[in-house]
Amino acid sequence: MSSSEGNARVRAVLSYDGTDFAGYQVQPGRRTVQGLLQEGLLRICGEPMTVTGAGRTDAGVHAAGQVVHFDSRWSESHVVLLRAWNAVLPRDLVIVSLDAAPPGFHARFSATSRTYTYTLLCREQRDPLRRRSSLQVAKPLDRVAMREAAACLIGTHDFGAFGRPMRPDGSTVRQLWRCDLEEDGDLIRVTVAGNAFLRHQVRRMVGVLIDVGRGQTGPADVAEAVAGRPGPVRPRRVPPQGLVLVAVGYPADDEIAAAARRPAWTGDEDDDQDLYA
Repeated sequence: MSSSEGNARVRAVLSYDGTDFAGYQVQPGRRTVQGLLQEGLLRICGEPMTVTGAGRTDAGVHAAGQVVHFDSRWSESHVVLLRAWNAVLPRDLVIVSLDAAPPGFHARFSATSRTYTYTLLCREQRDPLRRRSSLQVAKPLDRVAMREAAACLIGTHDFGAFGRPMRPDGSTVRQLWRCDLEEDGDLIRVTVAGNAFLRHQVRRMVGVLIDVGRGQTGPADVAEAVAGRPGPVRPRRVPPQGLVLVAVGYPADDEIAAAARRPAWTGDEDDDQDLYA
């Protein structure tokens, strides 16, 4: 997880409107966050670089705190690099901050927590101004039942009913320490935080909470699902536009550097602990 010889590792935090992206990861012939970041660095630095993200957000998913790293021979200040990089990026993608990464830092494998929000627009009439950042739910929702169901998701559980791991044989056990609902006028914002998430886990959890709010299933059924007995719970994946990667958490820089001095670790044993929603 160290930078390549002669290069320095750089860490950056991104924000993007995911509406017009085919996701984070490079895909041939598709507009992706990683692809545009790498094209921009090639223009500025004159050398091809791989920009590794904390996670592979899907098409249409937004970010306010995506974290990336790359290795470069860039010799000028990070302030200059940040300004130059932003100057060549499109308006729906911006570098919020950029600095030198500590020894051993890896945007994905060093991460210890991920926080997402999903926004529901609870009104009968659609809102063109919020269609790119929320999911409209026209029928009334039972917010009390939804909160009870959200509480059932907190803890360490097998979330196999809500998503799949990166590897076919990967673990589906994840730890959530936050899953709550905040109301703001006609909006409900679901915030979830945990050590990692299965692919589409967050969007399927939100889908189940909506079903609970509509009375199609209940909090007890959700508790059964995370206990490995899905029963009547059939998690459906809600659309991506309401989902935002808010933050990725890491140990302090000195802790990361200290861990890098310990016996080599590749991260392969935790390869399924990815952020992919």
